[in-house]
Amino acid sequence: MADKESKNRKTEEVQLMENRELSWLKFNTRVLEEAEDSRVPLCERLSFMSIYQTNLDEFFMVRVGSLVDQDRASPKNRDNKTGMTAKEQIDAILKEVSDLGKRKNACYNQLMELVAEQGIHIVDFRKIGRQDSEKLERVFDSQIAPLISPIIVEPRQPFPFLKGKDIYAVVELERKNGRDRLGIVPCIAGVFPRLIEVGSAVKRYVLVEELILHFIYKVFPGYYIKSKSLARVTRNADIDADALYDEEHDYREFMAELMKRRKRLAPVRIELSRQLNNELIERLCKELNVKKKYVFKSDTPLDLSFVFKIQDELRQRSELFYPRRVPQRSAMFEPGRSILAQIREGDKLLSYPFESMNPFLDMLQEAGEDDDVVSIKMTLYRVAKHSKIVEALCDAAENGKEVLVLVELKARFDEENNIEWSRQLEEAGCNVIYGLDGYKVHSKLCLITRREKGETAYYTQIGTGNYNEKTARIYTDYCLITADPRIGEDANEVFNRLSMGETVEDGRNLLVAPHCLQNRLLQMMDEEIQKAKNGEEAYIGFKINSLTDRTLMEKMVEASQAGVKIDLIVRGICCLKPGIAGYTEHIQVISIVGRFLEHSRIYIFGKGETSRIYLASADLMTRNTLKRVEVAVPVYDAAIRNQILTNFNLMLSDNVQARVMDENGKYVRRMPGETAISSQEIFYQQAYDRAAERAAQRANAQQKQTGDE
Repeated sequence: MADKESKNRKTEEVQLMENRELSWLKFNTRVLEEAEDSRVPLCERLSFMSIYQTNLDEFFMVRVGSLVDQDRASPKNRDNKTGMTAKEQIDAILKEVSDLGKRKNACYNQLMELVAEQGIHIVDFRKIGRQDSEKLERVFDSQIAPLISPIIVEPRQPFPFLKGKDIYAVVELERKNGRDRLGIVPCIAGVFPRLIEVGSAVKRYVLVEELILHFIYKVFPGYYIKSKSLARVTRNADIDADALYDEEHDYREFMAELMKRRKRLAPVRIELSRQLNNELIERLCKELNVKKKYVFKSDTPLDLSFVFKIQDELRQRSELFYPRRVPQRSAMFEPGRSILAQIREGDKLLSYPFESMNPFLDMLQEAGEDDDVVSIKMTLYRVAKHSKIVEALCDAAENGKEVLVLVELKARFDEENNIEWSRQLEEAGCNVIYGLDGYKVHSKLCLITRREKGETAYYTQIGTGNYNEKTARIYTDYCLITADPRIGEDANEVFNRLSMGETVEDGRNLLVAPHCLQNRLLQMMDEEIQKAKNGEEAYIGFKINSLTDRTLMEKMVEASQAGVKIDLIVRGICCLKPGIAGYTEHIQVISIVGRFLEHSRIYIFGKGETSRIYLASADLMTRNTLKRVEVAVPVYDAAIRNQILTNFNLMLSDNVQARVMDENGKYVRRMPGETAISSQEIFYQQAYDRAAERAAQRANAQQKQTGDE
C-alpha cells in the first residue's frame, strides 16, 4: 500500500494529467484555429467562428455553471486529476477565455475584411454618411420603434428577467432634478430582422441591435444618455433531474416543467459590447447576482449567428465553400433487394457522413411492413427535428408491430424535442419508456426480432452516433448491422433489463455500461500489458471524443510503462499527457478537427488477426463508463475489421487536420509534407469511388444480361 501511494505521489509530481475544463478550452481553441486558417474557404471560416461562440456558450451554461454550484456547496473539493478547487478552475477558465477573446476579436475583424472584399459590409455608424443615417432613422422610426418594449428600472419597477443568450440594450439615463435610472430594451431575435440594409450600391448592413442602441435616445425622450451598451447574459443550465424527481408525478410532465425552471437559473456570464462605468457594471452584477469577474467585454457582435445570412448572400460563389459532398449509397448494399435478407448474408457497416443512412432507414421501413417481424426495439437519445426514424417507428406500430422505444428525456438541450417525440410515439401505439433512475441511456441500439422457419432471428444495429439524419451528414460515425445471434441475444437482454428499469450486470459479447464496460476495458488492457511483459507485440488504440476517466488513464500509464504502444485519437477533452519519459512515452495523442465533426468511437486491443475491435457509443469519461447505459459491440466480420483498422491508421497519418499533443499538453498542428493526407477527404473520395465501381458493375451485369437475351 505504501509503495502504491508513493508511486501515485510521484505520478502527481510529474503532472501527467490536465484539468478537463482547460483541456476543453484547448479543443475550442482548435475550432477557432479553423476560423483563423487561410486554407479554409472563407464562408466555412465564418461557420467555425460561430461554432466557437456557441461552443463557449454551452461550456459556460453547463461546465462553468456546475463549477459555480460546486464552489458554493463544496468549496474544498478538488478535481481528481490536478487537485484544483472549483474556484481555482473557474479563475483559470476566466483568464483563458479572456485571452481567447482577443484572438476571437482579431479573427472576426480579419474575416469581416475578407467579407467586404466580396462586396458585403457590416458597418457601424461611424462609417455611415448622413444620407444613409437619415434613411436608417426612418427605418428605425417606422419598423423598429413601434415594436420596442422599453423598461426603466426604478423602485416601483423591479429589474426585469433577462433571457439567456438574448441581446439587450442597457442604458444609463439621467434626468434633470432626478436620480439616474437604468433603461433596458430587448433586441428580440425573431421580432426584428437581424441585418438591416443600408441604402447604397454595395451590400452594406448594420446589426439591428446596433441600430436600436444608436437611436436609443428616441426611446427614452426627456432623458440624457450617460452611457450605453449591448448586453447578453448566459444562464446556468446545470440542473439534476434525478435529484429533483419525487416519483409522485408523471416523469415526462416533470421534465417539461424542469425545462421551464432551467431557463430561469442564475446567470454565469455577462457580455458587454462597450465599456460601461464601474458603478453601472456593479449595479448589473448586483441585480443579476453575478460576480464582476464574470463580466466580459467583447469587440465582436454578441451573437454571431448572422454570419449564416452572409453565407446565403455568397452561396453562388462555390470557391468560398467546401467542395460539395453528398453521402453515397453504401457498396455493401444492393439496391432493390431486401435489406434484411442482405444482412442475413453478412454483417454490414455504414460510415457516416461518407455513406448514406438510407439503408438503415430502409431496414426500419421494411421491418415495419414485414409480416414475420414481431418487434422493433430502439433507444433514442438525440433525433432530428423532422425525424424519418420516428416516422418509421410510428408506421411500424400502426401496422401492428410491437414497438418499444426508450426515449432519453435527460438528453441535455434536446429534452423538449424528445418530450414531443415521446408523445407522438405513444399516440401511434408505441410503448415508450423514459430511461433509468440515476443513469442516462446513451446507447445507440436497435433490435428487430423476426420469426424465421419456426425460430427467432435477431437483426441488431449498434451505432457510435445518434439516430439523427441531419447530424449523420456532418458527424463521422459508424453503424454496424448484424444478424449474428450472439449479438442479438445480448441486445435483447439489454432491452429486457431496460424495460424493467434495470441494467445489465454481466455482458457476454457486448460491453454494456455501467457494470461491464470499464472493467472489461481494464481487463483487456491488462492482457496487453502481460503480452508486453512476455516480449510479445502489444497494442492499444482508441478513437474517442473525450478522455477523462482517471482509472482508465492510470491503466494506460501502467501499459505505457510496460512497453505497450498506445494510439489515442481524441477530438476534444484529453486529460492525459503523452510522451513523458518513464510514464507515457509510448502514448501518442492526436486530435482531428476539420470539416466534419469526428464522433465515432473505436476500441482496439492487440495487433493482427487476434486483435479485438469494438465500435461503441461511449467516450472514456467516468460519466460514460460508470454513470450511463452505453453499448460497445465487437466486430467479428473480417472485411469490416480490416476496413476499420485501415481507417484508424489513415487517421493516425492525417497531416492536414490533425494536431499532435506534446508532453506539456500543447497541441501542435501537423503540416503536410510532399503528400497531404486529409483523412476525411480521403474517406469521402473512397465512398465516391466504391459507389461508382458498384454502379459500373451493375451496368455491366445488366448489359451482359441484355446481350444474352
